[in-house]
Amino acid sequence: MDIEDGPRDLTVEWAVVGSGVGPLFLAATGRGLVRVEFHAGEGRRERMPGRLAQQLGATVVESATGRLAEPLRQLDRYFAGALRAFDLPLDWSLTTGFNRRVLRELADGVPYGTLVGYGDLARRAGQPEAAQAVGAAMGANPLPVVVPCHRVVESGGGLGGFGGGLETKRRLLALEGVLPEPLF
Repeated sequence: MDIEDGPRDLTVEWAVVGSGVGPLFLAATGRGLVRVEFHAGEGRRERMPGRLAQQLGATVVESATGRLAEPLRQLDRYFAGALRAFDLPLDWSLTTGFNRRVLRELADGVPYGTLVGYGDLARRAGQPEAAQAVGAAMGANPLPVVVPCHRVVESGGGLGGFGGGLETKRRLLALEGVLPEPLF
C-alpha cells in the first residue's frame, strides 16, 4: 500500500531491530513506514533520529510499538523465509520524481525471488535511456528490503552496487533463493 498525499502526523517513531542482515533502523510516520537503514550500529542510532527530524520537519521518538509493530512482524517473517511480499503502508516522503517512479515500479513489478536489470527497470519506468539514473535511485532508496533494490542487477549478470554492501545484497538474494547460500 502506498501513501503519498494527505496529512502526515508530525511524529516519527523509530527503533533499531535485529535482522538476518544485521541491525536495521526503522522509522514510521502516520502515513506508514518511511525509512529502513542497514548497519544500524551506535553511530547510526545517534544520527538518524536528528536527520529524520530535519528531513521531515517532525518530532522523532523511539518506540518499537504502535506504528512499527506491523513492519517488525513482516520483516521477522521475511527473514524467517515465511513472507514473500510485504503489505505495508509506505510513506514516500523521502523520495520524489524519477526516483519515486522507479522505486514504485520496483516495489510493484519485481516480485520475491526475481531479478531485474538497471536498463529494464529504466524502461519499465518510462525512461529506457536512464539506466545510470536507476542506479542512483537504488542508492537513494529510503526503504531497502521492503522496496527490494537488492533485486536490481547488471545486465551482464553482475550484482551491481548496493548501499547496504554487496555481502548484504548476496545474503538477501540467497534468502530469496536467487543465489546459493554461502558455504561458510
